[in-house]
Amino acid sequence: MADELVFYTNPRSRGRIVRWMLEEVGQPYRTEVLDYGTTMKEPGYLAINPMGKVPALLHGKTVVTETAAICAYLADAFPQAKLAPPPGDRLRGSYYRWMFFAAGPTEAAVSNKNFGFVVPPEREGIMGYGNFGRVMDTLEQAVSHSTYLVGDNFTAADIYAGSQIGFGLMFNSIEKRPAFERYWDRIKVRPAYARARQIDDALMPKPAA
Repeated sequence: MADELVFYTNPRSRGRIVRWMLEEVGQPYRTEVLDYGTTMKEPGYLAINPMGKVPALLHGKTVVTETAAICAYLADAFPQAKLAPPPGDRLRGSYYRWMFFAAGPTEAAVSNKNFGFVVPPEREGIMGYGNFGRVMDTLEQAVSHSTYLVGDNFTAADIYAGSQIGFGLMFNSIEKRPAFERYWDRIKVRPAYARARQIDDALMPKPAA
C-alpha cells in the first residue's frame, strides 16, 4: 500500500497553495483542518510542526513543512504529474530559481510592505531582496518571458509564485501591473485550481446569523 498523504491546513492560510498543488498531483490525500490558537498549538500537531503553523504534509513517515518545500517535494515524489523538470533537465535550474525567488525575495518584500517597512536605500545591500520595486521588476520580467515561469510547461513554480501573484492582486499587496494580471489570467483557469478553491471555500467558517 502506498504511503498515505495527510494534509494539515486551514482555509484561511497558505494551505490554499498546497491544496492546489495536491489537486494538480492527483493522488488521494486526507485533510486535517486545524484552528488557529487551538488545534494548531496542541502537542500532537506541534510534534509535526513545532512552529504551530499550517500548512504541513505527512507522507508516510516523512514530514514536510513550508509551502514552497511542500510543493517542491510533491513535484518530485509524484513525477508522473510532470510538475517539475526532471533532474538533469536544462530547465531544472530555472525551476529552482523561480520557486525560491518567490519563497525568498518575493515573500519577504511583500510581507515587509504590508507592515509598512521600507528598506533605507543605504541599507539595501544587506537586505536579501534589495527593495520592493526591484523584486516587482524582476518578477514582471519572469512572467513576461514565456507562457509559464519555466518555458511552455506549467510547473509547481507557477503554483507557488502564481498564487502569490494572485493573492497579491486580490489584496493589493503587489502592484497591479498588466503583466501580472495576464499571467494570473493564464494560470487560474486550470481545473485543479477551480477544484482546490471550491474545496477550501466550502471549509470557510459560515457567517454568524
